[in-house]
Amino acid sequence: MTTPRHEFYETDEKVIISIFDRGADPAQVKVAFQPRELAYTHGEKSLTLEPLKGQIDTEKSTYFVGKVKVEVSLVKRAQGRWGGLIGDAPDPLANTSYNAPPTTSTARPRQKNWEGISDEILKSEKERSTEEDPNVGGDSTLNSFFQKIYADADEDTRRAMMKSFSESGGTTLSTNWDDVRKKPVEVKPPSGSEYKKWN
Repeated sequence: MTTPRHEFYETDEKVIISIFDRGADPAQVKVAFQPRELAYTHGEKSLTLEPLKGQIDTEKSTYFVGKVKVEVSLVKRAQGRWGGLIGDAPDPLANTSYNAPPTTSTARPRQKNWEGISDEILKSEKERSTEEDPNVGGDSTLNSFFQKIYADADEDTRRAMMKSFSESGGTTLSTNWDDVRKKPVEVKPPSGSEYKKWN
């Protein structure tokens, strides 16, 4: 058995895990959700995450098999940030009477709603920011937005984002690889600003 590479990001409501398993067969992928455990298997590949930092809602948690990765969406039973995937952190729901039986979910096909991503992120960040951060929105919202786009993107889109951002000195961010690969990306400072190289 081999362990596939994985990474995650989180909101107050969910943990999104990307399991990099290129060309995974949806019929062969098995994902089992338990309140503090996630088990993934596909042929010779296996990944078990336990104990999760907090409890998840096994009925609402889902997964999607893509061409490059399998994206698992864990719905938290208590809102808040975990700061990591696994560990013996205090579980606020540990003493409740909720004991969901282990369940295995089936893949639910979905389409990317690129228009709705920014609305969803801005909404969740705004809700969180009003409690924790006096600067509602701002850089943290923008960073989360770009992290979400990058995490959900294919290899060409990621390549375009990295190339355009680095070559333009952080003034341009493109997701179109066909456009960006042909020539260096120009520096485009905000209007009223002047770009100068530091020696």
